[in-house]
Amino acid sequence: MNQQFDAVVVGAGQAGPSLAERLGKSGRKVAVIERKLVGGTCVNTGCIPTKAMVASAYVAKQARSAGNYGVNTGDVRVDMEAVWQRTQGISGQSRSSVEKWLAGMQNVSLLRGHAAFESPNTLRVGDTLIEAGEIFLNVGGRAVAPDFPGIDSVPYLTNTGILELRQLPRHLVIVGGSYIGLEFGQMFRRFGAEVTIVERSDRLLPKEDPDVSAAVVDILEKEGIKLHLAAECIELHGKAGEISVLAKCAKPGLEVHGTHLLLAVGRRPNTDALGLDKAGVNTNEHGYITVDDQCRTNVSGIWAMGECNGHGAFTHTAYNDYEIVAANVLDEEPRRISDRILAYALFIDPPLGRIGLTEQEALKKGHDVRVGVRPMTRVGRAVERGEALGFMKVIVDGKSEQLLGAAILGVNGDEAIHSLLDVMYAKARYQTVTHAVHIHPTVAELLPTVLQSLSPL
Repeated sequence: MNQQFDAVVVGAGQAGPSLAERLGKSGRKVAVIERKLVGGTCVNTGCIPTKAMVASAYVAKQARSAGNYGVNTGDVRVDMEAVWQRTQGISGQSRSSVEKWLAGMQNVSLLRGHAAFESPNTLRVGDTLIEAGEIFLNVGGRAVAPDFPGIDSVPYLTNTGILELRQLPRHLVIVGGSYIGLEFGQMFRRFGAEVTIVERSDRLLPKEDPDVSAAVVDILEKEGIKLHLAAECIELHGKAGEISVLAKCAKPGLEVHGTHLLLAVGRRPNTDALGLDKAGVNTNEHGYITVDDQCRTNVSGIWAMGECNGHGAFTHTAYNDYEIVAANVLDEEPRRISDRILAYALFIDPPLGRIGLTEQEALKKGHDVRVGVRPMTRVGRAVERGEALGFMKVIVDGKSEQLLGAAILGVNGDEAIHSLLDVMYAKARYQTVTHAVHIHPTVAELLPTVLQSLSPL
């Protein structure tokens, strides 16, 4: 059976449904093809369920420390079944909302199944051939299974499987000291599990400045999380409930025993089963689809958005890809990926908000680097809440007087950072912030003070 559409969107993640709606409203006949769950990683196994669990973990931590605020709560016990039910309910409601949204779209049909190219303008979904003049790929990615010895025999969890746990692990061992590993590590420690994190690099978050990494280490160790760094030559041993992680090249050699294992060592794009070779679409050595500044592939009429194009593994970058594609295809507005300023957050508690360049990156690019730093103990709002861990750091070019980047590791840092991000997009001088009058008492009110303390390196 053959079906013809004007446009096909493969994948109902963050970018897909939004683009489908715009295309449908333009008068195009549109198909959205989804092989599993609409909403993609964010709704089903990423942002929404994990941040729901982070919220539960935060409440557990606050309940245990309630006495510090003059509040007596008694014994605190975490019901993992209830945490799971709450998390699934929030994620399920979000997925249902996307399904209803798609069902109500003008000129848009949702087709279920796996899509693979037969030619540059033809996709096969089961026994059906679908032809379209425009094809937009939004297929996302998945966790990497590293080639550790023992990977085929030792049971392990990824960011997807750990969301299905309905009982608390006695000892969770995590291989990977970046965002996924740290967020799950802290939340399960707060739920009551013993947690050990094993990282192959010589520090956590190796892409951040060393002072940020060191502060995160301090936060996690204060909660009783064990950290092992520079753990190379990793091997896995054991069985369900009795796993071991060995790092033979660590000095001294490392062996960690636990009941559950989470592997958080990276992701790969879901492009290997798309039949991209039949369409002539280029990928790089890691399987990411090669695109230009407007998300166009090398094949006319085919675009790639979101994690699969290698230009960001975040919900917000995927949504921006949709905006870029829609602007160029529908609005004749030449928006570009290269206009985007790097911005993301690490949702441990307190969170890390990060934008632009790090101090080390700014130096390598030859900027006249000026840095301002203030501890969160200077933020009245943080002290009043009893959450004054972390610091603020801003990086400025001394010649242009423009912001280059910033990191706020502290309470509400993931929100306060946006006032600096907007100044960067406006290409305004940093004095725009120093001359602003911020509301007291807030976290963002310290940003003018931080910028008034700039000093050269």
